[in-house]
Amino acid sequence: MLLKGKVWRFGDDIDTDAIIPARYLNTSDPLELAKHVMEDADREFPSKVKPGDILVAGKNFGCGSSREHAPIAIKAAGIQAVVARSFARIFYRNAFNIGLPIFESQEASDSIREGDIIEIDADRGIIRNLTQSKEYKAKPIPPFMQELIASGGLIEWVKKKIK
Repeated sequence: MLLKGKVWRFGDDIDTDAIIPARYLNTSDPLELAKHVMEDADREFPSKVKPGDILVAGKNFGCGSSREHAPIAIKAAGIQAVVARSFARIFYRNAFNIGLPIFESQEASDSIREGDIIEIDADRGIIRNLTQSKEYKAKPIPPFMQELIASGGLIEWVKKKIK
């Protein structure tokens, strides 16, 4: 799987309330959630993000509550992947469960700037910064997790298996 997109930067400890504020949790409609993704971190973000963009953040991305709304809002906004120094464990699992690819890389997190264009080779765990002509290592996504992503998440993967 090869992903390529424009980067939006966020810092450390971006919690699930910053990703999708609790005041919008009265809906589980992904498109409605996408209208408010990251707005408490950057009020204009929902109007700036475009399908195919990529988030890059610092450490502990997705900390806070265990709500699946956070990765759902990110994916529904068209963001195709998240790269961070580290992820909160429950967010990590929820992201794969809904089919959102995420990558841990300290060097990518430290070096990539907002607006850079990056390319991610998910199979090999290589992140290329096409703007800066740099390359970083990330943990490759294991084949089973790639199946979850390709299927659109755990529920869709299970549906295909029981057919």
